[in-house]
Amino acid sequence: MKKILIIGATSAIAQATARLYCDEKASFYLVGRDAEKLDIVRNDLLLRGADEVGTDTMNPVRLEDHEFMISRAELFLGQLDIVFIAYGELPNQEECVKSARKTIKALTINCVSVISLGTILAERLVEQGTGTLVVISSVAGDRGRASNYIYGAAKSSVSVFMEGLTSRLRESGVSVITIKPGFVDTPMTAQFKKGLLWVQPESIARGIKRAIEKKSSVVYLPWFWRWIMLVIKLMPDWMLRRLPL
Repeated sequence: MKKILIIGATSAIAQATARLYCDEKASFYLVGRDAEKLDIVRNDLLLRGADEVGTDTMNPVRLEDHEFMISRAELFLGQLDIVFIAYGELPNQEECVKSARKTIKALTINCVSVISLGTILAERLVEQGTGTLVVISSVAGDRGRASNYIYGAAKSSVSVFMEGLTSRLRESGVSVITIKPGFVDTPMTAQFKKGLLWVQPESIARGIKRAIEKKSSVVYLPWFWRWIMLVIKLMPDWMLRRLPL
């Protein structure tokens, strides 16, 4: 039975992914900012067949709390087979460009806190000699675009961090997986008009589980985003600047 730590456990993608492991009688330690929402997720997973489910509240921007939370998770689970960092916030770009404070806040939640957790957790997994670290980044980090470059800058940093971590730990027995979703229909993107490229969290969750089983390193979800972003990355600067992206 797998022991799974999920940070950002109330996110739609995290919940959908956790449900896929309930049939395997997995045990979970769920971390989030809202205790009531965590209890709802906990009860749902238990009803679906999870073995044990613990919860813990933590604001990820309080970097000094990271070590203590991870220690509590290890105490509850015994070991960490899978660690899934699944939280993030989509900032208001127009507000951020006018406020350094809001820009730093967006970078802290989407980048600095993730890298802090990833650094600590990677070392814990190395000490175990096994385990999988999965972190959600985004296709937004592949190229800077006028519409969301602050969020993109955060995700780009996370992706580069994970790429380097993957290389460093290649002989350690620890798997490191970067998930780059495209457009996903979640509460975070509720204000956007949905089109053909949008998918549901359940689709992303299935891709995450496959990536864990295959011990992939970088996974675009759905798969076609790898080719969309390849085209965007190959565009010359002058062309990209003229596109409404």
